[in-house]
Amino acid sequence: MKAALFQTVKTPDGPFTIVAQDAVLASGWTDDVQALVALIHPQLRPADLTGRARDDTADQPVLAHAAAAVAAYYAGAVHAIDTVPVRQLSGPFRQAAWDSLRQVPPGQPVSYAGLAALAGRPAAHRAAGTACARNAVALFVPCHRVIRADGGRGGFGYGLALKDRLLDRESGSSAASGGTGQAIGS
Repeated sequence: MKAALFQTVKTPDGPFTIVAQDAVLASGWTDDVQALVALIHPQLRPADLTGRARDDTADQPVLAHAAAAVAAYYAGAVHAIDTVPVRQLSGPFRQAAWDSLRQVPPGQPVSYAGLAALAGRPAAHRAAGTACARNAVALFVPCHRVIRADGGRGGFGYGLALKDRLLDRESGSSAASGGTGQAIGS
């Protein structure tokens, strides 16, 4: 496997680490790089990791783009994360669910059943929950935008308090642009 670079950036929600090659392979609110690497599918897992300082990303445009997108997201440009390339590997339904998650607009959370429908299998709401739980590319594949049909928050690998802050941040952004904030597919 090819080597990867990683960078940890400061956010209002704590350290956020990105592991990337020519796409982001893993990301999340931690400074434990090895914990993120363990989330990467074995066929994609990098053989070697090199850390990069904030101003030392010229040789890794994907890492620089991802770090800038995180900063922009926290500055209020919640769509900045949409253009960051990601790569995950799994079965067809999980792949479809992850792709569908990238289409869920900020401020308009989708239910697990709604995500299953977007991914082409309306009855697979439990599998949709598993896809969220197995998502290695947090924020860029916004699994935090999935809630229960009854409006409850459901789960989130980085804690429900963080999920609430992310949804609140996006809801405020969406309200300014006319979004409804209602759950899709509930």
